Amino acid sequence: MDRRTKTYFISDLHLGAAYLDRPVERERMLVEFLQGIADDAARIYLVGDILDYWFEYRTVVPRGHVRFFGALASLADAGIEITWLIGNHDIWMFDYLRDELGVKIIDGSVTVEIDGKRFFISHGDGLGKLKPGFRFIRSMFRNKICQKLYAAIHPRWTVGFAYSWSSSNRGYDSTKKPVFEGELKATVEDWARSYLSNHPSTDFIVLGHHHVMVDEQIGDRARLVVLGDWIYNYSYAVFDGKNLCLEQYARAVADFNNYLP
Repeated sequence: MDRRTKTYFISDLHLGAAYLDRPVERERMLVEFLQGIADDAARIYLVGDILDYWFEYRTVVPRGHVRFFGALASLADAGIEITWLIGNHDIWMFDYLRDELGVKIIDGSVTVEIDGKRFFISHGDGLGKLKPGFRFIRSMFRNKICQKLYAAIHPRWTVGFAYSWSSSNRGYDSTKKPVFEGELKATVEDWARSYLSNHPSTDFIVLGHHHVMVDEQIGDRARLVVLGDWIYNYSYAVFDGKNLCLEQYARAVADFNNYLP
C-alpha cells in the first residue's frame, strides 16, 4: 500500500538571505525536514520566495543551495511531484531547475483539485491592491526586455546588488515577528472574499509572501491559509486528503528562536 498520500505546502524560506544568521544550519534543518516527509509526501508545493535571489543565465546559475537542491532531486527521483510557484524574490527561474531537478515551475497562481478538494495556490505578491511602487518594480522584473538587459551585466555586479536590495527592503528584525492585523489583514481578506465570490467551489486558498501564519474560515465554506515562513515561524501546511493543517517544524523553532504562534 502506497503511504505517499499527503500534500505539503511551504513558502518564504529566503535561502541565501544576507540578513539571516547560520545559513548552513538553516539549510541543513530544511533538508532534514524534507527527508522527514519523504515517506508520506505525494506532492510538495513550494509557494514562492524559496530563494532570496535567483537568476539563471544561459549557461551559468548562482552558487549555493547544494544541499537543498540535492534533497529536491532525491524527492523528485523517488516519484514525488514538486511544483515551484515563483515569488517576488526567486523570479528569474527559466529552465535549469526544471530540467535538472524535474521540478515544475509556475509563474503565477494555480488552481488544482487534490483528493476531491479545490485549491487556489499563489505566492500572493500580485494579489489585491498593490502600492504603485511595488506594482512598477514587479512589472519591470517580469519584463522580458529588462531581463535580457539585466542578464547582459556581469554577475559580479548583479548578485551583490540583488542581495543588498533584498536586505534593505526586508527590514528584518528578529525581535519583531510580523502579525496579521490592520491593513494587511483587511487587504488579504478582502481579496479572498472577492475571489470566492467568483469561484464559490474553492475549498482552500493557500498563500505565501506575508510571513504570517493564518488559518481561518473565509466565506461560507473556504479556508484561508497563509503559510508563514522559515525566518520567524518555520511553518508549513499539510493536507491529508481531508484536513489541511498549518504546522511548525518544532526542531527548527527550538533551535533558531523562541517564537510560537
